[in-house]
Amino acid sequence: MKSIIKNYSPDLQSTASITSNSVIDAHVHFWKYDKKRYTRIQKGMDILKQDYLPEHLSLSLKRNQVNGVVAVQFDESELETHFLVELAATHPVIKGVVGWIDLCKENIEERLQYFSQYSIIKGFRYNTSPEKKGLLLDQQFLHGIASLPQFNYTYDILVYPDQLKGSIELVSKFPEQKFVLDHCAKPNIGLKKIEEWSVLIKNMAMLPNIYCKLSGLLTEAVWKQWSPTDFYPYLDVIFNSFGAERVLFGSDWPVIILSGMYIQWKSLLEKYMEDFSSEDREKVFGATATRFYNL
Repeated sequence: MKSIIKNYSPDLQSTASITSNSVIDAHVHFWKYDKKRYTRIQKGMDILKQDYLPEHLSLSLKRNQVNGVVAVQFDESELETHFLVELAATHPVIKGVVGWIDLCKENIEERLQYFSQYSIIKGFRYNTSPEKKGLLLDQQFLHGIASLPQFNYTYDILVYPDQLKGSIELVSKFPEQKFVLDHCAKPNIGLKKIEEWSVLIKNMAMLPNIYCKLSGLLTEAVWKQWSPTDFYPYLDVIFNSFGAERVLFGSDWPVIILSGMYIQWKSLLEKYMEDFSSEDREKVFGATATRFYNL
């Protein structure tokens, strides 16, 4: 790893350019499986307990006419960020990286300055799971978020519906910071819970600096027992709240395979959007991701 990172040029540009109609998957993961590091992969997720690298995704991308991806951190370590930078240096399909950094550390500016040498890094994500109650409004965490704009970094919000109120307050505190909500805040599609989630989503979308990813929803339904119409009420809420200009297509590969196939999710969204304008479809399937992450 060290030799590859050492030779990585901070200004290296992908040989495959992004055009106005390029299709971008704004949320994929890559890993070399290690049970000690990837503890998020729990019992019942055995299919994920193996390596998932760009070469394992390439055929699906080709079949679905996807031109590029944004690689998002899965493990909580700077080693993970370096790993994704390394992959991007050798796999041009990776157009951007959302890494991990300890946003609660006092030396956060120093670490951000260090990672700013890698132009492929577009933003960061941090574990704000329900177990870390109060973290979204913790002063050290807020200091970390406040440090992102000077480096033009985005921030991916990973939360559950009962954390949306805190997320709204977080986003409102930093109007100059670009945020994106991962997995639509993971609504409980399996139990068809939508009322409270929909109200909070509408409130959040009133803030102009927050976007939303159409990712991770297959695994919020009953695994492999869902039907496309299960998702339509939730998609209605997202599009009515954010509009196509703030919505990004994402697969959440390889986690998605717990509940379905890559082509099923992309085809489902294409079917849902068949009556949208071609301009709006281009926004959702690539243009908005390109603009948000400055790909």
